[in-house]
Amino acid sequence: MPARPERAFVGVGANLGDAQATVRAALQALRGLPQTQWVAGSSLYRSRPVDAVGPDYINAVAELRTALAPHPLLQRLQDIEQAFGRVRSVRNAPRTLDLDLLLYGDRVLHDDTLTLPHPRLHLRAFVLQPLAEIDPRLVLPGHGGLAPWLARAADQGIERIGAA
Repeated sequence: MPARPERAFVGVGANLGDAQATVRAALQALRGLPQTQWVAGSSLYRSRPVDAVGPDYINAVAELRTALAPHPLLQRLQDIEQAFGRVRSVRNAPRTLDLDLLLYGDRVLHDDTLTLPHPRLHLRAFVLQPLAEIDPRLVLPGHGGLAPWLARAADQGIERIGAA
C-alpha cells in the first residue's frame, strides 16, 4: 500500500445496453472503492469505436485519491466490470463496461497485467478530452501535456453529451 494516497485516473466506457446509465452507475461504484476518495468526474462523451466495430461508446473519466496500490486497484476495477456483466472475449469487442486505470500518480509501470500510464491514452480523444476537462494542466508521464495530444486526436469524433 502506498505511504500516502495517490492521484489516480480511471477511464469508464460502455457501448452495449443502456451505456449512459451503465457509465453513470460505474462512476457511482467508483465512489465506493475502499481506501479511496472520489475527487472529480468528467462529463459524459459519445465517441465512435477506435480500432473496433459496434455502437458508439459513452465515456467518462474519474479522478480518485487512493491508498490502494496499482494492482489491487486494478483488481477492484475488474471486479466492478464483472458485476456489470463484462465478458472478456476478443480484444476491442463491444462491452457492457470497460474500466481502465489510466494514470496512477506519476508511476511508470509495465508488467504482465498492468501498464502505466495506459499505453494508448495519449492517442485517444475519448480519454484526453475528459482528462482535460478535469485538469487541463495534467502532464502524462512520458508524454507531456494534454494539448498537443488533443490536437492530434481532433479528428476522432467525440461529442460532449452532458453531465454524468
